[in-house]
Amino acid sequence: MALNPNFNFPKCSIGIEGIKKEVDQLKLHLNDAKENKGLFTVKTANSWIEQAKIRPVPKMLFGAFWFEGELCILFADTNLGKSILAVQIGNSISRGEQIPGFTLEAPKQPVLYFDFELSDKQFENRYSIDFNQHYCFDNNFIRVEINSDAAVPEKQSFEEYLNYSLERTIIETGAKILIIDNLTYLRNETERAKDALPLMKHLKALKKKYDLSILALAHTPKRDLAKPITQNDLQGSKMLMNFCDSCFAIGESNTDKNLRYIKQIKQRNTELIYDAEKVCVCRVDKPRNFLLFEFVEFGTEREHLKQIPENEKSELKNSVKALLQAEPNLKAYAIAQRLCPEGGNFNSFKVRIYRIVSQLTNGSGSNN
Repeated sequence: MALNPNFNFPKCSIGIEGIKKEVDQLKLHLNDAKENKGLFTVKTANSWIEQAKIRPVPKMLFGAFWFEGELCILFADTNLGKSILAVQIGNSISRGEQIPGFTLEAPKQPVLYFDFELSDKQFENRYSIDFNQHYCFDNNFIRVEINSDAAVPEKQSFEEYLNYSLERTIIETGAKILIIDNLTYLRNETERAKDALPLMKHLKALKKKYDLSILALAHTPKRDLAKPITQNDLQGSKMLMNFCDSCFAIGESNTDKNLRYIKQIKQRNTELIYDAEKVCVCRVDKPRNFLLFEFVEFGTEREHLKQIPENEKSELKNSVKALLQAEPNLKAYAIAQRLCPEGGNFNSFKVRIYRIVSQLTNGSGSNN
C-alpha cells in the first residue's frame, strides 16, 4: 500500500529574508549581556555597523534641515515666525505633501503639535480668513495644549507631571512625530519647569524609547542683526546643542520686513548644505487661509544682515579714543557701559568696544 502523506501546514507570512532578519536580531539580543558594561555598551565597530544596517535609512522630514529619528532645535528671535514654520512643517508631514522648496521623503503620518504659545482663538485666526473660511487640517495633525484646569498630583512636580503627560500622549496616539512649541516657554515659567535641560534629556530618552522624531522650538536673546547667526545665539546653547542631533535658525532680513532666511546650524545626517553662503530665503505670506513661509530663492546671509555705515563706525571709534585720552586707565567694559545706546544689545556692543580698544592700544590687550 502506497503512502501519500499530506501535510497541511499553515501558510507562513514571513519570507526567507524576513527569517534572516529575525535571526540576526536574536543574535544581537543574545550578545547584549556580554556587551553591556555598566554605563557603557561595548562592541566592535563592525558590530555597530551590522546593528545599524537593520534600521532603515532616515528620511527627510523638512529637506536637509530635519531627518527622521532626530531631536532637532529650531530657534529664532520673537515674532520671526517659528510657530508659523513649525505648523507648516507639521501640516506637510500629516498630509504627506512637501513644502515647495523643501523635500519630504517620509510618508503621511500623525503629528503631535504641542502648542504652548497660542490660544485656540489665536490659532484659529492664523488659519482662517477673518475667522471664516477656515483651513481644513488633516486629522493626522493633532494639536496639544496645557490644560490650565488640570491639577498636578501632590507627590509630583510640574516637570514630572509634564514628562508623564508627554509619554502618555505619545503612547495613546501612536504618533512618531513631535513638535514642541516651545522650550523657552516651559523654562521661563517659574512655577513650572525651571530649566529646559531636564526636558531635553527626557525628550532624548523618549526619542530612543519610542523611535520618535522631535522638533523643539526655542527663542534667542536679543541679538545684533549685523552679525551672522551662530549656535551661541541659542539660549543655553552649550547644553542644548549637546543634546540635539540637528539645529537650524530663522533670521530676519534687513532688506524686506516680510523676508526671512533659514540657516543650518548643526547637522549629523548630512553635511551643512544651507550655511551662510546658501541660506533659504522665504517670504511670510497668507495667500488665503493659511499663514506660511513661501520659498523665494537661495541667497547669502550677508545680503540680509544689517549694514553699519562707515561714518557710524568712525564716530564710535572717535568716541572711544576721546574717552581713553581723557581717562587713560578706563577699562573697555566701562567704556562699553557709557557708550552703549539705550535698548541696544550690550553683549555684542561690548565686543565691538573691546575690538576698538585693542586696535587703539596696538593689540597690547592692556586695557580690558
